[in-house]
Amino acid sequence: MDWFTAPGYWLSRLVFQRALAGMYLFAFLTAALQFRALLGERGMLPIPRFVARVPFRRAPSLFHLRYSDRLFAGCAWTGCAVAVALLAGADSELPLWAGMLLWLVPWALYLSIVNVGQTWYAFGWESLLLEVGFLAVFLGNDEVAPPVVVLFLLRWILFRVEFGAGLIKMRGDACWRKLTCLHYHHETQPMPGPLSWFFHHLPGPVHKAEVAANHFTQLVVPFLLFAPQPISTAAASLMILTQLWLVASGNFSWLNWITIVVAVSALRLPTDRTTAPPAPLWFEVVVLAVAALILFLSHRPVVNMVSRRQVMNRSFDPLHLVNTYGAFGSVSRIRYEVVVEGTRDGTPREDSDWREYEFKGKPSDPRRWPRQFAPYHLRLDWLMWFAALSPAYAGDWFGGLVERLLEEDRDTLRLLRRSPFPPGEPPRYVRARLFRYRYTTWRELRETGACWERTYVREFMPPTRLAGAGRSTGR
Repeated sequence: MDWFTAPGYWLSRLVFQRALAGMYLFAFLTAALQFRALLGERGMLPIPRFVARVPFRRAPSLFHLRYSDRLFAGCAWTGCAVAVALLAGADSELPLWAGMLLWLVPWALYLSIVNVGQTWYAFGWESLLLEVGFLAVFLGNDEVAPPVVVLFLLRWILFRVEFGAGLIKMRGDACWRKLTCLHYHHETQPMPGPLSWFFHHLPGPVHKAEVAANHFTQLVVPFLLFAPQPISTAAASLMILTQLWLVASGNFSWLNWITIVVAVSALRLPTDRTTAPPAPLWFEVVVLAVAALILFLSHRPVVNMVSRRQVMNRSFDPLHLVNTYGAFGSVSRIRYEVVVEGTRDGTPREDSDWREYEFKGKPSDPRRWPRQFAPYHLRLDWLMWFAALSPAYAGDWFGGLVERLLEEDRDTLRLLRRSPFPPGEPPRYVRARLFRYRYTTWRELRETGACWERTYVREFMPPTRLAGAGRSTGR
């Protein structure tokens, strides 16, 4: 079928595939370096406990067959190795069918991780990586030009990501309609970046222009993705610029980066390869069958988008093939942070020697400037932001965190920037307190060198010690 492939997208596919391999690398690296404390056999939310109560059909994962920390580590590091191979172009050196199987490996491995990841993996970009990664299996390699229908389905993902996010904003917080949300967002976002302080202090009219530009990019531009070239390339380019602005203003894991990767597939980049041999019949049949399946599964995300009760970041099938996206339907006006402290005093008092644990990404010491971590994902830091919004978000894991700090658990301490206690001298008590954080003004920054000013609000968790030695963590 002459219409089946689009030879003009050779270079676009190449850039897309290599960039997607890079996203897989960050995802598997994050899993490999953090899983023991979060999900391991002695983790805060152990995978064996999860698979014992959740059947395979609801959360397909190879860890339903068997789990051990060594097996999880093997899967994560294997994913890293395959991602590096794809980044180096190994799929192009293989026959078409073998290249497809190679792309299927990281998708299957990461699906197994996400489906047992529980709260730690309940983010929209996990499903987005899986949805995009599944379609990448059917993009082909150097033996065939990119299939038109797969390129269309990638634009369909990009449309849902952007348009869904735009709708959730317009239906949500009134500040989006008043163009005032960015008066607060740069300060209250989950994990500020090194430039977030400066973004926050931009003039009010600039903030309103940012919001207006965001609405245009998310509510109007997505429809142009399906227009003829060069309009679709211009639309995708505008989305890439918007995402780069978000990259500069905060730490949103790989959400912005994978959105950029998908947008690349809509660009028609210059290439010398304008012809290609016909695609094998079996490849055409497989691709068209997959396309029909994706379009069928798109029904529920479309219904969700047009619904007044639109939900965001929801998977409608256990394989995460077609999902709904969106973020920041509401924006916090005030930033709260949970500060975790420990003491070696035998009797905890307010005047005890309380020492603060420092996290890698979330605000703690007011004088410590935020760092850039994205696209690497600090899962504990992100969940601490949710905990500050409401203790209910931390109900199933915060006690486990405290217990491991009291035990001086090595894997848990590796998730932190610094423990205030020397090795071999763990705290006897740990407590948590809630503080209000706000950005300092230009004058305060010059006078104190601090980018944050914080004020004590209330107790989050009273002084706690290990069960059997006083007050229990309740785990």
